[in-house]
Amino acid sequence: MAGGRIRARLRRSHLYTFLRKPRGNESGAPHPIQGPGYSRTVHCNQPLLHQKKPYKYRSNYISTTKYNPITFLPKALFEQFRRVANIYFLLAAGLSLTSVSPFGPWSMIAPLAFVVGLSMAKEAMEDWNRFLQDMKVNLRKVNVHKGDGVFGYRPWHKIVVGDVVKVEKDKFFPADLLLLSSSYEDGFCYVETMNLDGETNLKVKRCLEVTSPLDDDGVFKDFTATVQCEDPNPNLYSFVGNLDHDRQIYPLEPGQILLRDSKLRNTSYIYGVVIFTGHDSKVMQNSTKSPSKRSGIEKKMDKIIYILFFILLVISLISSIGFGVKTRKDMPSAWYLRPDDAEDMYSPKKPAAAGAIHLVTALILYGYLIPISLYVSIEVVKVLQAKFINNDIHMYDEEHGTPAQARTSNLNEELGQVDTILSDKTGTLTCNQMDFLKCCIAGIAYGVRSSEVELAAAKQMATDLDDQDEHDEELANVPRNKHSQQVSWGNEVGSEIELETVVTSKDGKDPKPAIKGFSFVDNRLMDGNWLREPTCDVILLFLRILAICHTAIPELNEETGQYTYEAESPDEGAFLVAARELGFEFCKRNQSSVYVREKYPDPGQPVEREYQVLNLLEFTSKRKRMSVIVRDEDGQLLLFCKGADSIVFDRLSKNGRIYEEASTKHLNEYGEAGLRTLALAYKKLEESEYSAWNNEFQKAKSSIGADREVMLERVAEKMEKDLIMVGATAVEDKLQKGVPQCIDNLAQAGLKIWVLTGDKMETAINIGFACSLLRQGMKQICISTANVDTLGQDGKEAVKDNILNQITNASQMIKLETDPHAAFALIIDGKTLTYALDADMKHLFLELAVDCASVICCRVSPKQKALVTRLVRQGTGKTTLAIGDGANDVGMIQEADIGVGISGVEGMQAVMASDFAIAQFRFLERLLVVHGHWCYKRIAQMICYFFYKNIAFGLTLFYFEAFTGFSGQSIYADLYMLTFNVILTSLPVISLGVFEQDVSSEVCLQFPALYQQGARNLFFDWYRILGWMGNGVYCSLIVFFLNIIIFKDQSFRSDGQIADMAAMGTTMFSCIIWAVNCQIALAMCHFTWIQHCFIWGSIAMWYLFLLIYGIVTPTWSGNAYQILVEVLGPAPIFWSATLLVTLACNLPYIVHIAFQRSFNPMDHHIIQEIKYYRKDVQDQRMWKREASKARQETKIGFSARVDAKIRQLRARLHKKQPQSNAMSPL
Repeated sequence: MAGGRIRARLRRSHLYTFLRKPRGNESGAPHPIQGPGYSRTVHCNQPLLHQKKPYKYRSNYISTTKYNPITFLPKALFEQFRRVANIYFLLAAGLSLTSVSPFGPWSMIAPLAFVVGLSMAKEAMEDWNRFLQDMKVNLRKVNVHKGDGVFGYRPWHKIVVGDVVKVEKDKFFPADLLLLSSSYEDGFCYVETMNLDGETNLKVKRCLEVTSPLDDDGVFKDFTATVQCEDPNPNLYSFVGNLDHDRQIYPLEPGQILLRDSKLRNTSYIYGVVIFTGHDSKVMQNSTKSPSKRSGIEKKMDKIIYILFFILLVISLISSIGFGVKTRKDMPSAWYLRPDDAEDMYSPKKPAAAGAIHLVTALILYGYLIPISLYVSIEVVKVLQAKFINNDIHMYDEEHGTPAQARTSNLNEELGQVDTILSDKTGTLTCNQMDFLKCCIAGIAYGVRSSEVELAAAKQMATDLDDQDEHDEELANVPRNKHSQQVSWGNEVGSEIELETVVTSKDGKDPKPAIKGFSFVDNRLMDGNWLREPTCDVILLFLRILAICHTAIPELNEETGQYTYEAESPDEGAFLVAARELGFEFCKRNQSSVYVREKYPDPGQPVEREYQVLNLLEFTSKRKRMSVIVRDEDGQLLLFCKGADSIVFDRLSKNGRIYEEASTKHLNEYGEAGLRTLALAYKKLEESEYSAWNNEFQKAKSSIGADREVMLERVAEKMEKDLIMVGATAVEDKLQKGVPQCIDNLAQAGLKIWVLTGDKMETAINIGFACSLLRQGMKQICISTANVDTLGQDGKEAVKDNILNQITNASQMIKLETDPHAAFALIIDGKTLTYALDADMKHLFLELAVDCASVICCRVSPKQKALVTRLVRQGTGKTTLAIGDGANDVGMIQEADIGVGISGVEGMQAVMASDFAIAQFRFLERLLVVHGHWCYKRIAQMICYFFYKNIAFGLTLFYFEAFTGFSGQSIYADLYMLTFNVILTSLPVISLGVFEQDVSSEVCLQFPALYQQGARNLFFDWYRILGWMGNGVYCSLIVFFLNIIIFKDQSFRSDGQIADMAAMGTTMFSCIIWAVNCQIALAMCHFTWIQHCFIWGSIAMWYLFLLIYGIVTPTWSGNAYQILVEVLGPAPIFWSATLLVTLACNLPYIVHIAFQRSFNPMDHHIIQEIKYYRKDVQDQRMWKREASKARQETKIGFSARVDAKIRQLRARLHKKQPQSNAMSPL
């Protein structure tokens, strides 16, 4: 309905006490808008004025790409020539155009152009995909006022400052808007900012009363106003401005601003005027430019190439000096070279000039030491690796049809070297769904279904105890109840200690279909059975509190006949669903009352009861509670209160603490199970008592001034005391599927996990317990500070000193800890983090954080997320990975070495800024532990092998040149050298980089500790790199000198002829082809037909090439004419030399690997042998025991929780044993 008000003209302002109500000039004087930083002027509903300066602002078009059509060529070329090898080949290609080059120019220019062109094409393709995702956002439609009161749809990117837009329910705001009016009569709307700050609770926004009547399309025909406000800035929580309307000036506050990428909830529509567009919007101000990321291996590869450059320069200098000496001494006697008429290059009178010119020749000749094809091979391999990641069926989310996506392939190997994961909470670890799971009423616990944390921990505990049975007699004798439905965390029952397994329901089936928000199972309360409980009167009160104490609105679903609820928080919605399912259905709200349909005591005739709402004291993060004062149908005044247990317990009366002790015990158990808890209490009020309080309350509520909130808080405190405990709720903040197992396995892999969230501290701690980042017994270090906004400079210095003392004391406490099993968790809020990130304190903060088992940063802004990520990355020098799903995570995703976006149901900003995208957090385990492990080893082995084969090949050129008087002559034909890297050795190394597996994916997941091989860089450290380079030097020596020894002074053919240079060069080249291809075969652990085809096919390709090349006319083939058929093929010495040299080249590697596997095996060597001898199939118990032994001792994850529980059990048993021995007769 156009412009109409919804829900019986319900005035939402009636529900809110602490929310500031802007009332034009009554809410305060206009803000002083002047000076730098406050120059923006917005002409509302007059967008044409913003098409020219000085009011022309940035468009609403956004871009997260690295390039555009103008910058692509220069920026992409810069990226390519950041690689030092490419710079060398560019210079070599230029020199190849001169007469001193030993090769033709095409042989140098063509490979460089191919390599650089292919890499640039890959960059262009990846950036094009980013552009397409940007356009999905830019082409979203929104309703815009086009003039004369007519609205029409327009793409987001065509919105300009000053436009009036109409945003409908569940739609994102296209820009930063000033709220003008909403579908509620008093201008309220509900906004979900999860995409910005991670908060799951809905925010209440309210327009100025002067604009509230603008509730219909037609009224905007004549509407005009002017906004003077602050310039674009990244602060999400502040806004300063004034609205000039009808010659009146009204101050604007953050409560009237709707930020881009937040979403309209529980409100049919709103009207707003565009204030900030595109990259001026606050969310985009918090983002950073797409960085150019390079992997650690690629950076280290540059250092190796520097070493090869040094070697190249040294041997080139040796060659040029040798040539200069030879020219001076031997050239005069070489009369046939006409030394008296020689050019500078051969003039005996100018040996220095000859040596200098020869240096250029040598630098080009020995260029094969620098593997230009390495880069293109790596590009090909990484693209194919990315294809495997994209097509991994185990990372495909069937629910949303979303596969994993490697948005850039440059960082594949970095996935195998991650040290720290920095994760968002909401939408990443959790799915923003609350399920009512358990409760405690009158000190009695209800709810038999277990949380995900309990299920995972119980399963792990059963496995651990089975593994320890044969080694630990004490634990072997612990009785276990196999039929219980609850988890008993080692509680004593009689004289025994039970360990109970977990089931979710009887017979493995759920009797009813799943109800969203309600996972509660307990027959004592279901179906009205609570009426037979001895505490039924308390249960009745508990259910009424759930159904009445809230601010939600019911909506009837006509299809199901049931009510659904639009609540400010998922918790509140879960409570109402629970009350409905247990027989107390909240069905209506009007201006003054709520109505609850109560099924019991007669289920056949439910009774609709009215509760008159007199006052509502809403929940705030400071109060940590909410209360409602109601009058029931009997005229009884009641106060219902729900809030954090610590807050509610402090406000109980002496007579109201009957259930406190039992409830506290159950609340601790719920916390250990990772559940979010709230305590419920009530009190009855006398009419006179309420009347006196209400007069004082209304006086405070209607006051104007800065102390209004303080007065309201003080009056509320007077009422919320002397309460009577009723019970407590336990709600499961539903984690993404498989999150506890994923975190546990990542911890087993040796990864540290930090949580950075915009949510409040209590919520973050609850999720910490749910994810097993926190557990009972872990020492929590909470670093916080008071509100510093109102403090002067001296006060802030004092706060800073206080924070520094807290950090120093905490660090000292960790150092003095003597318990080897002690674990510490650091929890810090955003305000404190502002000081902790200062230059003089951040390194102390980082040292403390690194010493802690887990770190949780709450109430942090997007900018702070990025700063923390930068601190960890730069401060530790280790690889960081950031993962998130919202626009508030973009900064940290771009700042981390690897950014992973969750492609969930919300906006795609995180995915657009990420390097890899997955649908759920649990896929991160496979991405890192499987693909990361494989990619790291593949790339590391591939690079080492590349240097090995190029050194083996390139040094033979140097030996031959030295052997021939530093003449600059190559022993190989030009075409041989061109095919060496491009054809004859390229495919095997690509197959190594794409298909190699030291262990299967299943084993990677069973033995997550294998991941540490990458994190510790075992396969690309200097020991291994220099070992492979040494192997290349050895191979080159064997190939050259063994062939020289074999062929020197010996007949090559049956007629007594000796080998010429062509025969010798071809034989040596054949030996190199055999040696390097056999070497890669020995280095591989996993063979498919593809590897066999590529390796042995490459060798066969060499002989096929020789055959074809030998057939070609001598004009082209030169000395290689018929070289295989007539020269080499018939000569037995050619075949025997090839065999002998190949064996001699690979013998040291065979000896090395045999010695290592026998006396100093690596972890994967042992697993390979177990798999080879099929011991994992023949002896499953042994295989499980090995997997258990391979687990690293961690301090986070449910394995750490189980280990702590087993240690607790063992301590109890030790304590019981002396007592039983003392009681036994001597």
